[in-house]
Amino acid sequence: MLQCTAFTELPEMGARVALTGLEDEPGEATEAPELDEFLLCELGEHEEGVEHAAQLPSVSASGGRDLWMFWSDGDGRRKFRFKELLPCPAVIHRLSVKDGDACVLYDRHPAAHSWDVTDPLADLMAERIREDVRRDREGGAPA
Repeated sequence: MLQCTAFTELPEMGARVALTGLEDEPGEATEAPELDEFLLCELGEHEEGVEHAAQLPSVSASGGRDLWMFWSDGDGRRKFRFKELLPCPAVIHRLSVKDGDACVLYDRHPAAHSWDVTDPLADLMAERIREDVRRDREGGAPA
């Protein structure tokens, strides 16, 4: 399944307020994380009525929860909301029962788990980076 292509500008003030509301671990003060200017929906392609979702980077997750921003477009306006959610408990075991990949989305997310979502642009960028590294290691010129 392809990744949803919806993106939005991050409402920085709302994000900072939501991040400030996160509880720090006892005895620890955390710095505010760097925030991207735009966020891409991390869900797989989904129905039009389903909110888009992107995880915000946080220095400390309170109680194992992650901060997510949800947004939707309606009535000519974009609506945002922030919510702390537990991570999805799903794990896929490919070749080993001991080792597995955890879904990086939130618990009870719609659509597919993260391991079934492909982002062709990210895959292309990763392949180009791998080619550049290989070329640098081999001391070769661009192909």
